[in-house]
Amino acid sequence: MANNTKLRQDITAQIVASLEHNLCPWRRPWSKSRNTGRAANVVSRRPYSGVNPLILEIHRMGHNLGSRWYATFDQWKQLGCTVGKRPNHVEPGHWGARIVFYSPIKKNRIEKESGELVEDRFFVMRTYTVFNADQVDGAEKWQATAVESTEAVPDFVPAEELIAATQADIRQGGDHAFYNRTSDYIQVPPKARFSPPGAYYETLLHELAHWSEHRVGWDSEAAGYAANELVAEIASSFLATELGVPQGESLDNHASYLKHWLDAMKGDASFIFRASTQASKVADFLLGFVAAEEPTTEPAIVV
Repeated sequence: MANNTKLRQDITAQIVASLEHNLCPWRRPWSKSRNTGRAANVVSRRPYSGVNPLILEIHRMGHNLGSRWYATFDQWKQLGCTVGKRPNHVEPGHWGARIVFYSPIKKNRIEKESGELVEDRFFVMRTYTVFNADQVDGAEKWQATAVESTEAVPDFVPAEELIAATQADIRQGGDHAFYNRTSDYIQVPPKARFSPPGAYYETLLHELAHWSEHRVGWDSEAAGYAANELVAEIASSFLATELGVPQGESLDNHASYLKHWLDAMKGDASFIFRASTQASKVADFLLGFVAAEEPTTEPAIVV
């Protein structure tokens, strides 16, 4: 238990430090390439979930990496690739990214009252070190430079397809964006009033995240306003990254929440884990409305 607590504290400290430097680890500067987007495992092709996308985004920011693809040292080796040597300016232990994985543990015990043998099942947090494709020799087809980046007009069709597929009640008009849970509808200002255009989709994805909360079992009343906003913020950023929607807002637009988020993270090392895990569920729920890429066969342990 102590190890799990220490891991949560270390990861939370990374995220707190990032926020204090006005860097939002769930917001990814937009670029158009098949190898950029939400961090995913190169073997399973599945995006990382829970707190791992935030850990990996901090890693990409810190090393100026663009690729979305990650794998362990052994997984890259199995693909015929070699993780590059750690540069001299990078401290030992900081070349790779340490992500977390919950492993089920079973333990037998004797029930005192009945004398019967019962099985307890719980989860232990384990860590794995993964490396980005941009750090790997022989992984050119997975690197961000494999596809030339252009200044083409953003393609919002994937976002439009997802929004339509949800069949959510979306009403345009007024000066405010919000989700009305009582009547189950989303209100946003007219699309033409947003500048740049990506801001409209970014806003609407945020409100769709709120629309999804109770549909995936999130108790928004118990969580509180700041926590709900953090879940919607992270989930909408995951969606924007996956759909290629530019994320133009800075933390200045979230100043009213930032102090609450930082205070909550500093006071409770589990806070960001709960929020990011829920945000992953919300993002996956919404992405489930549109066709997803078929994953390849997974290894015994997928990280």
